[in-house]
Amino acid sequence: MRKDDLHRLPETLVAPVDDGACDHLPGSAVPDVALPATGGGLISLAEVSRSGRVVVYAYPRTGVPDEEPLGGTDLWNAIPGARGCTPQSCAFRDHHRELQELGAAVFGLSTQTTGYQREMVARLHLPFEVLSDADGALAGAWRLPTFTVDSTVLLKRVTLILDHGTVAKVFYPVFPPDRNAADVLVWLAAH
Repeated sequence: MRKDDLHRLPETLVAPVDDGACDHLPGSAVPDVALPATGGGLISLAEVSRSGRVVVYAYPRTGVPDEEPLGGTDLWNAIPGARGCTPQSCAFRDHHRELQELGAAVFGLSTQTTGYQREMVARLHLPFEVLSDADGALAGAWRLPTFTVDSTVLLKRVTLILDHGTVAKVFYPVFPPDRNAADVLVWLAAH
């Protein structure tokens, strides 16, 4: 049983610092890597972004209500940028219609398996697909920043706005994660 609330961010979270791990991404081409999607089939972000704007938020790992996070709650909360995947996903859910009205498709991205992600999509009622990079193919091709907990490789939290096959905007580090969708909306409205 968890001793914390997945939907709330602790006030004591430490903000991640910009370590330069995403400096190479602005203007880069989106790698053409097909990933398993929660709706079934494979999706290539390169392909879907060729025809318009795509918002992809990469996150470490959503929690399960009755399970402790990797390494336990205290360790997970102490890793800058690790905590907040559920609030971030819910914020993109809550702003999904506004993002669509600004012409952006939305995708979540993590290294969790599609089965794990499907449970989360159903539980949180997400109206968009979540992509699984469980084998690290996209993270490797794009050199996305990662970290490891209990031998599990996880993506650092980064949000990318893709436009016609290239990266138009990078949000990194993302903090607080529950405000990320609103920040993306502000940027899309201005651009």
